[in-house]
Amino acid sequence: MERIYLDHAATTPVRPEVLEAMLPVYRETFGNASSVYSWGREARKAMDDARAATADILGADFNEIIFTGSGSEADNLAVKGAAWKQRHKGKHIITSTIEHHAVLDAVKWLESNGFDVTYVPVDEDGLVSAADVETALREDTILITIMHGNNEMGTLQPVEEIAALARERGILFHTDAVQTVGALPIDVKQMGIDMLTLSAHKFYGPKGVGALYVRKGVRLDPLIHGGAQERNRRAGTEDIPSIVGLAKALELAERERQSLMPRLITMRDRLIAGLEQIPETKVNGHREKRLPNNVNVCFRYIEGESLLLNLDMMGIAASSGSACTSGSLDPSHVLLAMGLSHEIAHGSLRLTLGRSTTDAHVDYVLQHVPPIVTRLREMSPLYQA
Repeated sequence: MERIYLDHAATTPVRPEVLEAMLPVYRETFGNASSVYSWGREARKAMDDARAATADILGADFNEIIFTGSGSEADNLAVKGAAWKQRHKGKHIITSTIEHHAVLDAVKWLESNGFDVTYVPVDEDGLVSAADVETALREDTILITIMHGNNEMGTLQPVEEIAALARERGILFHTDAVQTVGALPIDVKQMGIDMLTLSAHKFYGPKGVGALYVRKGVRLDPLIHGGAQERNRRAGTEDIPSIVGLAKALELAERERQSLMPRLITMRDRLIAGLEQIPETKVNGHREKRLPNNVNVCFRYIEGESLLLNLDMMGIAASSGSACTSGSLDPSHVLLAMGLSHEIAHGSLRLTLGRSTTDAHVDYVLQHVPPIVTRLREMSPLYQA
């Protein structure tokens, strides 16, 4: 039985070319980049080259890229670091109800430390309104953080419009672009973004390495203290092989983006159209303003966890908005924020496509999902055919 991986929003496999770029660094460029002798200088050059390549793709300057240990760390550094540095100016932060927990938990921590947070709602398509963000602005607003593309239901947010609002008022704007970097064109200067988060393992790079773009002039309090690495913004000896892998993966993703994304969109739309044929099915997220590879649907009268287990038995790896697999019975906070009931949100399925996805994989999913849904509904006491 073929195994079909359709959870690329969770993580992606490391590309062979990325691994090939990393291995010589592990073997030969093992010096500490802070050292002055030749081994250190070689490590520093490898990191500088990776930083320059990353900055170039994002439309940033060399010194505006901070390498981190993950996207979550980058989100925390942006949100906590910017808020803490500016606390003398004000303590009001604006975010949305559908952010990744790396942002939501960071602002909740700030709330517990005296900050005030406004959580802007979304509409039934999961879209944040720039007008709602503008309404939420206050004299003491110091930071707005709104994600670029939602990791669960795929809706793309009007970050340029929101960034313009922030810029007009001298407020910092951060966006979590973990799902969009490598998939969509990004130019931080043109988009007016002050801080942007990315993570290598979302675009076929290694896990355990991310980056934060920080516009020149934006000051942050560091999360990690100790050394002077990353211009005193992120202490700790740099993971040079992973940093090299991040840059290589990003270069490859950018090179292939214009050819890969239309193919993913075609398969995405075919999957959505096919799954919609199943009775009592709801498609989640905006139909047009959507990540190229994201399919998210809810099937009434079934549990997402049961659906995932049945799909796994058929060789299909997917995910659900339901968090039951992590020990919680609560459905996705994103789907609830969009107005779905607990009952419907529990039956969610997310399929996220990638480089390895084929038309045959789409056919296989559309062949096997309907009978699984039917079988699970027949077992449900709530379902009446």
